[in-house]
Amino acid sequence: MNVKPKKSLGQHFLRNRGVAMRIAESVTHHRGYTDLLEIGPGTGALTTCLLEAHPNTDLQVMDIDRDSIAFLKEADFIANDHIIEADFLHANLGEILGETYGVVGNFPYNISTQILFRVFDERDHVPEVVGMFQKEVAMRIASGPGNKQYGILSVLLQLFYDIEYLFTVGADEFIPPPKVESGVIRLRRNDVTTVSCEIKDFVKVVKVGFNQRRKMLRGSLKSIVPEGKEIPEEIGSRRPEELSPEEFVALATHLFPKKS
Repeated sequence: MNVKPKKSLGQHFLRNRGVAMRIAESVTHHRGYTDLLEIGPGTGALTTCLLEAHPNTDLQVMDIDRDSIAFLKEADFIANDHIIEADFLHANLGEILGETYGVVGNFPYNISTQILFRVFDERDHVPEVVGMFQKEVAMRIASGPGNKQYGILSVLLQLFYDIEYLFTVGADEFIPPPKVESGVIRLRRNDVTTVSCEIKDFVKVVKVGFNQRRKMLRGSLKSIVPEGKEIPEEIGSRRPEELSPEEFVALATHLFPKKS
């Protein structure tokens, strides 16, 4: 079957087996999970390497591209009942996967950040993510405070995951070649299980703060500061990229204390 990458789905099929194997070998089964989900398998370049590198893993693949699904079923290197036609962003993952599962993939560029927002929501079930993104996105996720690339997803994910930038992949390793380089990162769940504020308040403070990232926080957060509350001067005089995830938690806790 001639499966062509679809621009509408942000597909760039990896053609270098060495790169695919390197991604597969970056999966460490952090915390001992045995279920692994590959998102956007395409024609299976990474899938075959995952099967080879992790023979004792229960690998399932998920795609919304019917051509890719049909190809994988015909190719027959992974069981048909492990090939799922579904959208990771909206699928009922609890019905499909186990209690904990790793996530891996050469992620479609047009939904790669949305995949990570879903991982954030599923953080108690996802101990590890190994993924390929546009290099700019990968570096943004892995960047720490004080870096201009540090942003909303950096803060949200780094509160719950240790993140490593692993390696860069050139555009010529894909069909069709993207206009940018790609980067592979690994996220491994840390020991943070609870925080002192409601997660929704933490997310709100982070998002509003970065929506006007050039402003000091006393200005960018002015619209959401509750009546009777003030942002501490040592925080209000700083810009959002200067705060660690833990400082954002402390700020959200100060502004929106948990109700007893």
